[in-house]
Amino acid sequence: MENYDLIVIGAGSGLNIVSTAVELGKKTAIIEEGSMGGTCLNRGCIPSKMIIHSADIANTIRNSWKFGVYSQINKIDLKKVTERASKAVDSEAKEIENWYTKQRNPKFYKGTARFTGYKTLEINGFKIKGKKIVIASGARPSIPLIEGIDKVPYITSKEALRLTKIPKSMIIIGGGYIGAELGYFYAEMGCKITILQRNDLLIPNEDEEVAELFTKLWKRKHNSVNVTVLTSSNAVKVEVNGGKVVVYAENAETKRAAKKGDARNLVTKKKLVTRKIEADKLLIASGLTPNTDILNVKATGVKINKKGYVEVDKYLETNVKGIYAFGDVVGKYMFKHSANMESEYVMNNLYHRKRIVDYTAMPHAIFTNPQIAGVGLTEQEARKKNKNYAIAKYKYADTGMGLALDEKDGFVKYIIDKKTRKILGCHIIGPQASAIIHEVVVVMKNNGNINMISDSVHIHPSLSEVLQRAL
Repeated sequence: MENYDLIVIGAGSGLNIVSTAVELGKKTAIIEEGSMGGTCLNRGCIPSKMIIHSADIANTIRNSWKFGVYSQINKIDLKKVTERASKAVDSEAKEIENWYTKQRNPKFYKGTARFTGYKTLEINGFKIKGKKIVIASGARPSIPLIEGIDKVPYITSKEALRLTKIPKSMIIIGGGYIGAELGYFYAEMGCKITILQRNDLLIPNEDEEVAELFTKLWKRKHNSVNVTVLTSSNAVKVEVNGGKVVVYAENAETKRAAKKGDARNLVTKKKLVTRKIEADKLLIASGLTPNTDILNVKATGVKINKKGYVEVDKYLETNVKGIYAFGDVVGKYMFKHSANMESEYVMNNLYHRKRIVDYTAMPHAIFTNPQIAGVGLTEQEARKKNKNYAIAKYKYADTGMGLALDEKDGFVKYIIDKKTRKILGCHIIGPQASAIIHEVVVVMKNNGNINMISDSVHIHPSLSEVLQRAL
């Protein structure tokens, strides 16, 4: 059995820790069963944003008539779109693997790791042990328990990023971040999309007003996006019929009817309706499952919660001293940028003075149309926490650049502490939301109040004016 000072499981953001440990002279091992670079590089944020850029271009062309430019799309080559992304990420992943394969320290183990005992792992029949271990093994698409799902060909986000032929139609189970982004992409590529969402709203974890507007826009086929949205719909059975995937979905339809003899006195009746939907492809986008079951973390004594995520303390250390975990396998924030930040804390807490992880102002974005970004509390969270808050809002349409872009629906919304005037949260739906939100992130991270934005001179006209004018 080989012994190491440090073993890192997962070659995504875990690589940040490996390089620093080696510099400190620690005998280090890195384990990865898939492509180097983790979810973000291979099947997440990098390839998805590369292909979504093609969707943005298609959307611009389809709507250019609004600005007096009449253009049309002659052809969409999906193979070229997805292979552009695949070749780029595959090349980078291979370069990383080739480099690590040649190193003596760290030692690279290619294969699936499983804990077999206290701080002991087995890879390809070979056992290794570490004084300290970092679990950064990530998560994988969660497959819901639907009747017939094991007999039906379906794809997840991993396969959806690499299709080379545009399906005529696709059913997407799940209306969260992944379902929204891939639904937008394939709709713009010319595929007829049907989204089944169990919740009343798409992207339900966003601020309620953002989620409501987004759902409303997509239900009315905003910007020519060919999407049918079925909310409050639960897939209960799937099958194959004549080469098509068939999904049976239960939908709670609400009907308002007057009591007999009194048209003003309305009563609400809910009726469960089963819909039958057919499509060429079925995409499962119903969440993620942590890889703790594959890793068998219980064998080393590490506790997991009911959903399978590793439990960690405020330093990202597990209940087993010397074993840390971060990223998707912990399940706090499922973003690459949060994992990168967490990796810095883990490295520090492994070999230097311990620091509590500071998640202040952790932003996120959804790259759909319209684009969405958020940071801090949503209004529903502020209510639940009994915050004494005020709301500040402003529409893109009421700014010069919003007028130039013909942006009729987008807005910025702040949740502000009434007493301190500090920003508790900010939520944006509209063009370049992912870019302009960073002004707010900087203020929140530095414990500032709204005056830092409202008193700053903003270029006129620019998109960022909407942030200032809201205040």
